[in-house]
Amino acid sequence: MALPPIEISLEKLGVRNLEMVYWNTPSSALYEEAIRRREGHIAHMGPLVVQTGYFKGRAAKDKFIVHESESNSHIDWGNINRPISEERFDALLNRVCNYLEGHQLFVQDCLAGADPEFEVPVRIITQDAWHALFARTMLVRPNDFNRTIGVDEPQFTIIHAPHYHALPSVDGTNSEAFILINFARRLVLIGGTSYAGEIKKSIFTYMNYLLPQQQVLSMHASANVGKRDDVAIFFGLSGTGKTTLSSDPERSLIGDDEHGWSDKGIFNIEGGCYAKVIHLTFEKEPAIYDMTQHFGTVMENVHIDIRNRRIDLDDDRLTENTRAAYPITHVEGAIYPGIAGHPENIVFLTADAFGVLPPIAKLTPEQAMYHFLSGYTAKVAGTEAGITEPEATFSACFGGPFMPLHPHVYANLLGEKIKKHQVNCWLINTGWSGGPYGVGKRMDITYTRAMLNSVLDGELANVAFKQHPIFKVHVPQSCPGVSAEVLNPEQTWTDKTAYEAKARELAGHFHKNFEKFRNDVSKDICNAGPAAH
Repeated sequence: MALPPIEISLEKLGVRNLEMVYWNTPSSALYEEAIRRREGHIAHMGPLVVQTGYFKGRAAKDKFIVHESESNSHIDWGNINRPISEERFDALLNRVCNYLEGHQLFVQDCLAGADPEFEVPVRIITQDAWHALFARTMLVRPNDFNRTIGVDEPQFTIIHAPHYHALPSVDGTNSEAFILINFARRLVLIGGTSYAGEIKKSIFTYMNYLLPQQQVLSMHASANVGKRDDVAIFFGLSGTGKTTLSSDPERSLIGDDEHGWSDKGIFNIEGGCYAKVIHLTFEKEPAIYDMTQHFGTVMENVHIDIRNRRIDLDDDRLTENTRAAYPITHVEGAIYPGIAGHPENIVFLTADAFGVLPPIAKLTPEQAMYHFLSGYTAKVAGTEAGITEPEATFSACFGGPFMPLHPHVYANLLGEKIKKHQVNCWLINTGWSGGPYGVGKRMDITYTRAMLNSVLDGELANVAFKQHPIFKVHVPQSCPGVSAEVLNPEQTWTDKTAYEAKARELAGHFHKNFEKFRNDVSKDICNAGPAAH
């Protein structure tokens, strides 16, 4: 369903000095311009290294949705989707446009959505050359397919003013940073933060609003396809291995983070990848590591030694959330534009810092719905101020911060598609084993890959499974390349009583979190979670 163009242009926004606007500058020119403007950061055909200042991750508390009549009844208002008035949006928009007058601006016209039936032409207007390069890297590039987008044709616009700061007492914002989404006007206003992920996730939020209304499931998930044309989808929050596990040299990458699932199959919403690169090594993640050395890659908050111009992927002095953005076309064998058939397997990824979930388990359709709505992973000590022990985190649909509609909208679509296409569903724990964080060890990625490969190759189809007594998921009793002890989380703990106590503690967190969904789902789904105390 193509939307009509929107009446938002630079002239209409009040920007008159159009000779200072760089329209759809090629990637190489943007790269050179960005390097020229980054003092002391010289690339010499390598990656572009940038720092994002105070914000080195998403400013979740600074994101608001404009409360207006067109979208009001669709939005799941609450702590994540918080309202701001149209009046305050308009006032801040006017001030931002006045501020941008006289500044050099970089404009990119790209596409969100690899499937032409559901694509959305997107315009990004930004102050910085490197942010324009980031946008061009992360979205589908029309000129890659000999297509052009006229300057009056965008269906969604982002005005990105990272160096302009709001006045909370006047603007009703939480801080000087702001990410304001106006669905009715198909417009996003971003300011006060240079973290490029805000551009990416604002577009994703819009697609998560639009696609389900066209009966397309939008997913915070990576995807790849094997030699048998068998498609796999990987749901997971940041740090669970979504990008790592989908980057498999034996399979073709469709996309690493955002996808849609229509009646025809799945498609990538993006044209690039945005990988976390802290402590990245060639030995364990060769495909992603190669991108950190590649011309055209944009690296955020990675330490660089300006004397020898070398990057240090182990240096976390700026942040643990170091990132690399690169076009998916840089990945050998990747599918671009990313379009494929219906999935054969769905994998839910979690990094369980309690160390009690099995490293792999098969889910019934009802359990898949339960875990999709739960979206469990765990924060560990040191990731946020005040966290001294593992903390359970639940993010509905494995992407709560980007889902403006009620979670049951996405869950219902997922359930229908799982049933219609008879998809196998799995839970993989990439977190801790042998004890909680600080006692046990993080699951070795070689084990995780062996278990995943057994799923995708069909080797687990004929093995025996045993239901976990607490979490009720079905655990394989054997797997090629993985010992039976590793498969059974209780056996990796020295103190079995402590294991049961910690497992029941986590089960209690699941029960408490799921209370808010009980009136919207069937009893079978409610009963598909962990056993009661």
